[in-house]
Amino acid sequence: MRTSYCGQVSEALLGQTVTLMGWAHRRRDHGGVIFIDLRDREGLVQIVCDPDRPEMFHTAEGVRNEFCLKIVGKVRARPAGTENANLTSGKVEVLCQELEVLNPSVTPPFQLDDDNLSETVRLTHRVLDLRRPQMQKNLMLRYRVAMEVRKYLDEHGFVDIETPMLTKSTPEGARDYLVPSRVHDGMFFALPQSPQLFKQLLMVAGFDRYYQITKCFRDEDLRADRQPEFTQIDVETSFLGEEEIRALMEGMIRTVFRKALGVELPAYQQLSYAEAMRRYGSDKPDLRVRLEFTELTDVMKDVEFKVFSGPATMKGGRVAALRIPGGGEMSRGEIDGYTEFVKIYGAKGLAWIKVNDVAKGREGLQSPIVKNLHDAAVVQILERTGAANGDLIFFGADKAKVVNDALGALRVKVGHSEFGRTHGLFDDVWAPLWVVDFPMFEYDDEGKRWNAVHHPFTSPKDGHEDLMDSDPGACLAKAYDMVLNGWELGGGSVRIHRAEVQSKVFKALAISPEEAKLKFGFLLDALQYGAPPHGGLAFGLDRLVTLMTRAESIRDVIAFPKTQRAQCLLTGAPSAVDELQLRELHIRLRNPHPA
Repeated sequence: MRTSYCGQVSEALLGQTVTLMGWAHRRRDHGGVIFIDLRDREGLVQIVCDPDRPEMFHTAEGVRNEFCLKIVGKVRARPAGTENANLTSGKVEVLCQELEVLNPSVTPPFQLDDDNLSETVRLTHRVLDLRRPQMQKNLMLRYRVAMEVRKYLDEHGFVDIETPMLTKSTPEGARDYLVPSRVHDGMFFALPQSPQLFKQLLMVAGFDRYYQITKCFRDEDLRADRQPEFTQIDVETSFLGEEEIRALMEGMIRTVFRKALGVELPAYQQLSYAEAMRRYGSDKPDLRVRLEFTELTDVMKDVEFKVFSGPATMKGGRVAALRIPGGGEMSRGEIDGYTEFVKIYGAKGLAWIKVNDVAKGREGLQSPIVKNLHDAAVVQILERTGAANGDLIFFGADKAKVVNDALGALRVKVGHSEFGRTHGLFDDVWAPLWVVDFPMFEYDDEGKRWNAVHHPFTSPKDGHEDLMDSDPGACLAKAYDMVLNGWELGGGSVRIHRAEVQSKVFKALAISPEEAKLKFGFLLDALQYGAPPHGGLAFGLDRLVTLMTRAESIRDVIAFPKTQRAQCLLTGAPSAVDELQLRELHIRLRNPHPA
């Protein structure tokens, strides 16, 4: 029906007659000549309608935005001075010979080139939103990324194998989406949070290298980088160590960036989890921000200032500083604003010191807290932070988690701010890294038990097996995360393939043999049949494409996403179902419409 996409009409087609199909992006009547910008998924081309063809021109007069059109015309050069360098078709236009309205459109609820649309409007009218050029570019890039992933993995011997969507509910860190069974009264399937157990079974089955680009489901609180249903690039291998797995996956991401985006990623840094937390307070630090923590816990143990000495002497406490070069020029109002910001992360406040003159020591400092610090502490603060005249030093003092969360968020906020960018605290580059050597376990103060940091099938570091009995908190895992610009792109680990090690992990997690059998019996049984050493990694495709497009939310790279309240505004899901459906499922609602 057509000879070319609108966005691909170029000088190469000069003098040729083309047939185009698309939507009227904009119509302009210039006193006898009508211009129509015709749009399809590849872009725009300018259509010129002259009145010397009365029937065609009359049709053009009735065209409005979003009419679906067929155009037959001759490609010619645009008049000098009217070229558009931003378009592939910017040096040409199509002189219309035939125009057919394939389908008219009612007046759209918004202009497609309006950049100030609310997300509610966009998601309610998602079909029209997806017509917008930026959304078309986002989803086309997503397609190219997925294709490059498939090509790379195919070239490296991976096999695409599907795993079930209706499976058994197992504890994986978030709430499951449950699906009631009509056939088995009172029984439920769960939608998979990941294919974790099945991909391990595929390794036991001997498939050696598996991958899948698949949907996963987690019923958890949402934010800009989360969706209840998301797409995962899931990878598992046998007979490879963690360094080999990381090298293979790094190669994949490099290839995707090069071929889909034309970007050569720089060298990956590698940080241990402990170092990442010590320097940045985050296990996914944004290395574009040129700010780091300074450890002061040991210095503050004997100061009179209880705000510092209390956390410094408590178990699990921390005192750290964040030096802001040039921050001395910040107003008190700006500092107060940052103080309110860190309270979001549990901090009780934000102590600070302005450095006016380092050479004067205590006398050269401006702060309400300096009088409460002894001389040795002041000297150590200035020396360790490397403070210079005009700097501002922020402090965090609390439980280590609160300090890490609050100062870590403050570090990113200051770095990304206008101040940070104008003062050289932020580099607008790609900053990839690996975070490795995660702890195996974290202690739950409320539940009074150890929990797995990743999942119960993560292998401990060689030589750390006995720590699971004696000191679980010191046990490190063969686990790793790939981080890019402060976002976790993917995470994985080497898995446990030996029964005696798996038993030690369950014991540390206070999972009894009976409970383990009930929840994971099918995997534990399979591991008895000569399970190979294996490991893998899973990437969030949505997050990856969000970063590549520099979108503000993963909702901008998903065709039909949910809102932050896990609703689809387009279809009205979730919705009520009728009583007959519920009876067939043997379900009765306690209070379907609470007041």
